[in-house]
Amino acid sequence: MAHELKHVFASLPQMERGVAKVIGGDPKGNNFLYTNGKCVIIRNIENPAIADIYTEHAHTATVAKYAPSGFYIASGDASGKIRIWDTTQKEHILKYEYTPISGKVKDIAWTEDSKRMAVVGDGREKFGAVFLWDTGSSVGDLHGHAKSINSVDIKQARPYRLATASDDTCGSFFKGPPFKFEFTLRDHSQFVNCVRFSPDGKVFVTAGADGQMFLYDANDGKLVSSLGGEKAHKGGIYAVSWSPDGSQLISASGDKTVKLWDVGAGTAVTTFNLGADVTDQQLGCLWQNDHLLTISLSGYINYLDKNSPDRPIRTIKGHSKSIQCLTVHKKDGRPYIYSGSHDGHINYWDAETGENDCFSGKGHSNQVSKMATDDANELVTCSMDDTLRYTNLDKTEYSASHVVKMDFQPKSVSTAAGGLSLAVCIGQIVLLKDKKKVFTLDNLDYEAEVGALHPGGTVAAVGGADGGIRLYAIQGNSLKDEGQTLKAAGAITDMAYSNDGAYLAAIDDKKVATAFTVADNYSVKNEYHGHHAKPVTLAWSPDNEHFATGGMDMIVFIWTIDDSDKRIKLPDTHRLHHVSGLAWVDEHTLVTTSHDASIKQWTIKY
Repeated sequence: MAHELKHVFASLPQMERGVAKVIGGDPKGNNFLYTNGKCVIIRNIENPAIADIYTEHAHTATVAKYAPSGFYIASGDASGKIRIWDTTQKEHILKYEYTPISGKVKDIAWTEDSKRMAVVGDGREKFGAVFLWDTGSSVGDLHGHAKSINSVDIKQARPYRLATASDDTCGSFFKGPPFKFEFTLRDHSQFVNCVRFSPDGKVFVTAGADGQMFLYDANDGKLVSSLGGEKAHKGGIYAVSWSPDGSQLISASGDKTVKLWDVGAGTAVTTFNLGADVTDQQLGCLWQNDHLLTISLSGYINYLDKNSPDRPIRTIKGHSKSIQCLTVHKKDGRPYIYSGSHDGHINYWDAETGENDCFSGKGHSNQVSKMATDDANELVTCSMDDTLRYTNLDKTEYSASHVVKMDFQPKSVSTAAGGLSLAVCIGQIVLLKDKKKVFTLDNLDYEAEVGALHPGGTVAAVGGADGGIRLYAIQGNSLKDEGQTLKAAGAITDMAYSNDGAYLAAIDDKKVATAFTVADNYSVKNEYHGHHAKPVTLAWSPDNEHFATGGMDMIVFIWTIDDSDKRIKLPDTHRLHHVSGLAWVDEHTLVTTSHDASIKQWTIKY
């Protein structure tokens, strides 16, 4: 009995309006780096469906950069901590850890020999530090700013030079090592967001919230010119990235464009328009080999096409906020994963390739709490926006008419044959047929938490906060209380019938899973113990002999219905994040998701 990781569909970058996002590039050219929550995400630039997630920071990770050698990554977090870790092994062994500043790390720069690094951001006594990577000993003093430092870079050739960009509207220029403050760069009129030396070490560029970009001599720090005359962009500029040969660069702006500059001429050669919506603001960019990547406020990663500036070659979508639920459904024989997130997004993924997109049109305006598919080839979702939605999976666009307004917030949705859906809401149970409410149970004498319809559409089981599971017969268009209550160990957190309808399995807040045999008047088949904390999600394998549970202890168990001691344990499926959703692609492939906004697939061998 074993398991191995098969696919990682990573989260998007975590974005914030008006805040630049640093994307790290790989000196070997294979990968790129960004952060979301406590995670550092390493993605293959040619095939972004290949990803690796590093989750060892106790606080929100903010920036990650490869050492020029390519053997190590330095990542910083919101508490000022820097972790330097190995890239060559799967375990990512920690090499060194430092806390050079006392606030959020905003940028990191290495010297070209991978021996020194500069770290800048927020802090109480200082906004930056520069030190030896292996001892942490200081190799200079980065004073000279009155406010938070947003960006730092080091010239990648001796004699070394270092430049910083700050919220105090200034840049600073340093010579070293040891790095000493030379003078202030006072050409910007607002926050300076980014500073980057050209790869050949001849010049460096600064970019600011004033929409301006200035070019300076890398050796003496003297102003050479401004790019684009008075203004390079109509909005603030958040990031710049140089072409490998240093003759061009790209700039990403809040005006929703990215510009490609001929640095020698000081003019923009191409303007890429990324959209008209506020979420299309451009907050980060990376030029690596032939790839031009930019990041939108939406978190989408755009691969730009020089020959078609209004149409990216590809746009990587996904989730940037925690995923709450997921399910799997086959379309033309191919399995697709559907995932719903905290911000109301629903995404669909080709389970084999990771190709994904979101439903189009206007959908849920709040958290998607639960989802299921029905026999009409629809995804049925319930949300904190107090609606149920039915979305046709062939169209993958929201329907304005197939939305059902609920009296109370729905917590759970289940489907069965004959067009039936069951919504368990706060203080109310609703039976729907063909997308219409047909029966409502109010004034319950218990707190209903979760519902499950028997696949045959004959019974509705409703789990309560009191540890009881009440069985209702479905007669015509009504629910009839049969007076039978099954007992679990604690408040029910999730439950489901096996696909063949033979068993009902439930999990509760006392960390127990219980299976009942339907044909034997719901007698207890087995109890399953193993979780250290509350399990919150349960999914039956298509083989009807195994079911998976996961939750707050970050562990997933796969239980065998006949033998409670026969189990497969997947520890740490989503490190430091609890498991929020489970589903099966087939009897040997389990899908897990979590508040880390990523989706993983595991091969299970019994």
